[in-house]
This record gives sequence, C-alpha cells and structure tokens, in this order.
Amino acid sequence: MRGVGGSERHLLTLLPALADRGAEPVFVGLDDSAWDPEPFYRELSVPCVRLRAPRDLDPKLLVSLRRALRRLEPDVVHTHLVHADLYGALAARAPVVSTKHNDDRFRTGSFRYIERVLARRASRVIAITQALARFTVEQVGLPAEKVEVIHYGLDEPPQAWGENPPALLPEGARVLLAVCRLVEQKGVDVAVRALAAVRHEHPEAVLVVLGDGPERAALERVAADLDVAEAVFLPGRVGDVAAWLRRAELVVHPVRWEGFGLALLEAMLAERPAVASAVSSVPEIVVDGETGLLVPPNDPTALAAAIARLLSDRVLAERLGSAGLARARSEFSVERMARRTLAVYERAVNPSAP
Repeated sequence: MRGVGGSERHLLTLLPALADRGAEPVFVGLDDSAWDPEPFYRELSVPCVRLRAPRDLDPKLLVSLRRALRRLEPDVVHTHLVHADLYGALAARAPVVSTKHNDDRFRTGSFRYIERVLARRASRVIAITQALARFTVEQVGLPAEKVEVIHYGLDEPPQAWGENPPALLPEGARVLLAVCRLVEQKGVDVAVRALAAVRHEHPEAVLVVLGDGPERAALERVAADLDVAEAVFLPGRVGDVAAWLRRAELVVHPVRWEGFGLALLEAMLAERPAVASAVSSVPEIVVDGETGLLVPPNDPTALAAAIARLLSDRVLAERLGSAGLARARSEFSVERMARRTLAVYERAVNPSAP
C-alpha cells in the first residue's frame, strides 16, 4: 500500500459495494514502509490483513502472502497494481483477476514481458477504461480475449476525513482546482504556465492544487519565475476535497497521460466543469463541449484559452457542470461498477458462465 491515490480510492468504494451485494471481500495490503498507508486503513470498512513489503522483491513477503491466502481460502484473488500482480500470481491458488489502473510508460518497456507472463496466470484482466484496454492489448501485449473494461464508479463527491486548514485566499478569488499528485504525469506545471496567461484577462484567478509529490519545489520555482507565486496554492493533501470542489469554479486536469482521472468524475458529481487534456482515457470521461472542454496536452496557451472561456461565460460553465452530473450518474455509478465486477468474478470461477 502506498497511501491514498486513485486506485486506493477506487478500492475504498468498490470493496464495501461488493459486500453490500453479498460478497465477502477481505483486503490484503502489501504495506510499503516508505509510504504512510494509515489514511487508507482508517477509511477501509472491510476486514483486512496487513503484510509488510519493505522491498520490491522479498521472498519473505511471498511466504507470508501464501500463508495468508491459505488461511482465507478465497474463491477469487483480485490484484491491483504491479506488486500485487506479481505476488498474487505467485502465491494464489484460486483464480486471479488483475485490474490495470494506468498506462504508465514503464509498461511498454522491458516490464511488458513480465506482465505478459503474469497475465497467463490471470483468469481475467480488468482495464478501467477503453483507452487503457487498447494500451494493454496493443502496446503491452496482453491477450485481448482476457481483457474487459469496467469504469470506476462514484455516487457522490469524496467524503471528508478531516477538516481543511484555513484557505487564506485573496478576497474575490476565482478558484481553478486541481486534485492530483505533484508528479510529471499530472501536468501541473502546464496549469501554472496557463495561469500566468489567464490572469491577464482574469486577475482574480488562482490555482489550488490538492495533493503532494516530488514536483512541489519545481512547481514553486515555475510560479515564481512567471510572477504568479501569490496565485498558486499547494496545500497538500486535505481532509475535505468536496469543500474545495464547492469553492471552485472549475477543475483543471492537464495530464500528460492518465489511467482514468478520478478527479474528473468527482468534479462532475460536484457539478463543476473540467478543462482537461485530450489524452488517454480523458475523452471517455469528459465529453468535449458537453461536460467540459478538452485541449491538447502540454499546451499552456490552449489550456489558458479554455479556462478563460469558462471564467467569462458562467452560463456555459453551469450548463457543462449540470450535464457532467447527469453523465456521472448514468455512466459511472457504484452499482454498475460492482455488478460488473461480480460478473467478472463469476466468469473467473466458472469460465463457462456467460
């Protein structure tokens, strides 16, 4: 476990939904000592077994996992992320289902050969978007007949797990919100560069980024170089994301690649339009001109123009936000996600099932 990111938040929604529908999920966590998993476990509402994972390759962890699975006697082992895929394939006796959460570039390098071997052990492979399914088959080389798509599901913006610190924003600030880790993939540097242009037309615009990561110092330098440091706020991980969504006028998601984009779904449930990169899975979530605006990746000028358009046209912003809520409820419900996941388990246990 590495804290609470998109895949962990997915599990916090999926596992209780499976329990509500008659399954008996038990979470087995491989706890990385370099990260703090406690926020995840505080929110987890199903039984769990925690195993220490101090290094990538650890024979002791494999032995511990085998013992844990023998005690649990699961009907299906469902793995998430690379380490679980590896150890689950080696330790499980039951059928294995593997969910792919991201189109990380390392998956197209030499690791793809390992992933292909692991896929032989998996009965089914779940991709969380059509784009990720294509990536998994065409670029990683997993067998198409094993891969199927189940989107993430959410029914409401994220529940608060704590109070937010005081915002300390300028009076009259118009908040552009990003919810993401501070890593190259998420393109926050593009948002900072776009902000400099947006503020020429809308000087009250500020960028608030909820999340932390290794790019923090670099982002602060970019903001200072562009003379927008006073308009860029990096409060880190906060206890109440939904409160910020209510405060924001729009959500900015200028990713360079993306497995799903859970922040986009949260924005839709909060009736906030999104301005996002037209890459990977994003066009499956945000319908351009209907629930948000899509722009090319790595293009601060295009991003700034789209943001300024929504700041200038509140009627358009409200229309996109309302349409986003309707789309989220119809296409990305928790019920739909859980029902389809249980169907995958049934086919893993009984391959002749329809």
